Amino acid sequence: MTTLPGAPASPTPAAPPPLVSRRLITWAAAFLLMVGLIAGVVWWFTPPPLHGVVIQSPRAADDFTLIASTGEPVSLSDLRGKVVLLFFGYTYCPDICPTTLNDLALMAEELGARRMREVQVVFVSVDPERDTPEQLATYLRYFHPSFLGMTGDLADLQRIATQFGIFFEKHADTGLVDHSSAITVLDRKGFVRLVIPHGTSGKEMAADIAYLLRRG
Repeated sequence: MTTLPGAPASPTPAAPPPLVSRRLITWAAAFLLMVGLIAGVVWWFTPPPLHGVVIQSPRAADDFTLIASTGEPVSLSDLRGKVVLLFFGYTYCPDICPTTLNDLALMAEELGARRMREVQVVFVSVDPERDTPEQLATYLRYFHPSFLGMTGDLADLQRIATQFGIFFEKHADTGLVDHSSAITVLDRKGFVRLVIPHGTSGKEMAADIAYLLRRG
């Protein structure tokens, strides 16, 4: 547009004071940081779709002591501070036990060595007549070096299994043992948190355990 002679020139817009600009930038950055922190906290504590059955009213497991595959007595309370996965089975099991232990080994591989230091897989024998500590140690070594076996008197094993809803019965004619195949998961404080059904993959178990580890 042509300016007429003698007409006042259009005023040039003044630049915003540098101090105001810096404050706006600072406030915007702080707001974005707060939003990011809130989103991170929500993600951290919101459970993903879990593959195990969540115990809505968790209870502390009763303590027990059995002979471990190390040859020493070990109590459940000795494992406090770790996420514990209890699986009841026996070394002569033809199908369910080796399959489940293999899935647990895949879980351990998925979690990695660092996180597995905070996890303990415990294989409790329901066939104490044949599963000596030495037999358990040899058997579990095929799956993962950190897996711990436990055995004891039949009466103690039945009492321990019952508190976790585990059933087992041995057939004298065949030597086979019918037993529940679920895995019971205890948190670091010894509360029963999850029951993982048979057939859950190692990757799915790892996702559930990683969530429990994040929760502390």
